[in-house]
Parts: sequence; C-alpha cells; structure tokens
Amino acid sequence: MSQITVEPLTFPETSGVNFGAIVRNADVEHLTDADFDVIRDALFNHQILVFKDQAGTSPKAQFELTRRFDPAGTSYGHGKTIDAKRSILHPDLKTIPHQPQVQVIGNGFVPEYEGLKNAQLKHPHHKTFHVTTIPAEEDLDFTRFYRWHIDAALYGLAPPIVTTLLAVKVPDGRRQICRYDDGTGDELDVPLGTTAFVSGYSMYDLLSDADKEFARTTKVEYAPHPYIWISNAKSRPTGLGMVSQGLEVPLNDLPPIEEDKIQILPLCWRNPVTGKLALQVHPSPARKLHLADGTVTDDLEKVRETIYRLQRPGIAPKMVYAHDWKEGDLVLFHNRGLLHSVVGAFAEDEVRLFRQCNIAASHFPEGPTAVTA
Repeated sequence: MSQITVEPLTFPETSGVNFGAIVRNADVEHLTDADFDVIRDALFNHQILVFKDQAGTSPKAQFELTRRFDPAGTSYGHGKTIDAKRSILHPDLKTIPHQPQVQVIGNGFVPEYEGLKNAQLKHPHHKTFHVTTIPAEEDLDFTRFYRWHIDAALYGLAPPIVTTLLAVKVPDGRRQICRYDDGTGDELDVPLGTTAFVSGYSMYDLLSDADKEFARTTKVEYAPHPYIWISNAKSRPTGLGMVSQGLEVPLNDLPPIEEDKIQILPLCWRNPVTGKLALQVHPSPARKLHLADGTVTDDLEKVRETIYRLQRPGIAPKMVYAHDWKEGDLVLFHNRGLLHSVVGAFAEDEVRLFRQCNIAASHFPEGPTAVTA
C-alpha cells in the first residue's frame, strides 16, 4: 500500500483556478507500482502535481517518472527537430549528455552541471517574439506571458502526455507584474521566473453552448515544421497565438515536408480518467480549421482570430496558476489538459537552472465521444 498523500492546492474564493495538488511522502527514485497508481490518478484529476524537496532526484528518475505514463514512448517530445537552427525552440534547451530525454533550461552561466560544461543559459524574453515590447527601463518590474503552449512537436511525433520540471537553482524572489497589453488592462502579480498554467477544461467550460459545439466538432491542422514556419512571425502581447503579418516561412522554404507527418487534431481532448473535455490547442502554429460540415478554413487571420476568441477567456488573470518556484520543486503536469507559459525577465547575473523532461507519446489524444459530447 502506498504512503503517498495528495492535498489539493487552495486558492482565494475570487480565483478561478480549480486544479493542482501537492504530493507528499513520495520517493521519486524508488516508486512502487502502488505509488505510481496514486500519482497517475492524482495527475489526471488535478492536472498538476507539486513534489517538494526533490533536489536529489536524478535525471534518470525524472525520466523514468515521465516515461511511466507511457512506457512505449522513449524519445524527447520534440525529437531531433530541436536541432534545427531555424526553430524558435533551438536557443532555449540544452541536453543532459547521459540522459538525452532530459533538457536543461534557465538563465545565466553554469560552469558544470550533469556533464554539461560552461553552459550559457538564456531565459526566453518576449522582446524576441512579441509584436510589441515592454520598454527596456520597465523590463525588470514588468513582464509578459512569453508563449502559451502545449509541449508538442505537432509534426510527426504525438504530443507528450506529461511534462516534468525540476527547479535546481532559483533566483531570490523579487516579483513582477505580468501585463497582457491587449487593451483590457488585465495584469497579474507573479513571482520572478514563474511558470504560468491554465486549465484546458476551464477554457472549454467557459465557452457558450454554441462555441462548445463548435469546439467539439472542429479540428485544427498544424503547419509542417511548425516552429520553423513561425520563426519570423510575431506573437500577440498576451503570448496567446500569433499576429498575422504575412511573415510565416513559405512552405517551399521549409525543410522537406512529409505529408503523413502533418497533424490534424481535435480542438478538444478527452481526459482518460474523468472523461472531461479540454480545449487543447497550441495557438501559435495552428494553420487551418477543419469544420464539421467538411469545409476547411485556411484564411490564416480568421483561423487565428477564431482560436483566440475561444481561448482568451481562459487566460484571464483569475484563471492563471503562477507557480512560485522553490529549489527542489518537482512539478509534474498534464500536458494534454493544461496550457503553460514561461514568464519573467531576468538580469544577466540572476542564475536559474531547471531540468525539463517530456516524452513523445505512443498514441495521439482522443477527442470527444458521444458520451462527452
């Protein structure tokens, strides 16, 4: 019998966040089958699990916990596409030599860590990706959601079921104001370098009945080589999808395209335990919408406006869980039920060191069924 206990996170009554739990008494290095049964059930019910004081967890144990959700999966969630120099993901990740499915991310200079030597880590900054930017003189006080996303290649490889993040080194805790800068006046007080999470289930539940019907019966087609395709384009100030300026890389300028790797996925993904539907769309690389009547919307600006209208209520300040990282925090989250975003702007001497792991799944997400519809 497992000794693990699961305690739901608590939030103020005004919060719309209804997910997340803390896991206690878990020995991640030596999880029994009974332990994992508790963790798996908790993950699909709470979507994000926080294991405290896990600084001693090895990269191998992190990988094994991640892979346990899908033992048939073995490769990193983005495969080798991360090596493509034109990919927007390329600068942000470095691989642990002895555990290549685990990546090191963060900010600042790290002389040595797990076989990596003289690693210069760079925290993603919105000024490289957004269509507008916060003035430099306000940069340490204000920030933005960098890019709301699902961890997924969205070309060839199936989206990972879970992602694990381990905080190895966290800078001391000043706070920043995360601005939406979309005319709403929305903003959110956040810890420095937080990871922000929102629920795809809440995002779906907030929709009107008509929009729910649309979301249940529509599929999204992602661009081939999606992170190269958007490499010259710019994001909305909210980090929720792209601005349409015609800056996408033309398809004939992409690496060779294999048609059978292009992904057309449901807008709604079904939770394998609860059966609930999450509005689970990565807005940035979305290229077309396949509607219930068989027609295809390929007007990119219209595709983006439609997805944005559906998703924007779900990232309102009261819907965001901004995790306040402490060294040793191991966070396991349901990548098929949440969207998340990097947040924050660091000074050069503020060192942040994290380990990330996700595994390309052996199967694709399931969409709505007659029961859930």
